[in-house]
Amino acid sequence: MQISGSAFNAGLSGIQAGQRRVEQAASEIAGNTLPTQQQQPAPTQQTQQAQPTSQARPANEPDLAQSLVGLTQGRNEVQASARVVETADEVLGTLIDTRA
Repeated sequence: MQISGSAFNAGLSGIQAGQRRVEQAASEIAGNTLPTQQQQPAPTQQTQQAQPTSQARPANEPDLAQSLVGLTQGRNEVQASARVVETADEVLGTLIDTRA
């Protein structure tokens, strides 16, 4: 009797992929800086119209919200893959008990 390890391999691969996603998201979150607000004199109405109201982010800076979503996705991926490994272990145990 040959037992295929594909369920175990799939679960382990999913755990590793989720771990990589969590590590990348955590790195992005740790490297993200909050925008600094500089104290400026109260702008007049003419200067308010000339200045944009929102601060632009550099193109290479990751979005904090996207990093948090990636962190949650990685966690869910690891949890789901761990369930796959647990289920494969239970099935294998049942097969061994049945065979013995």
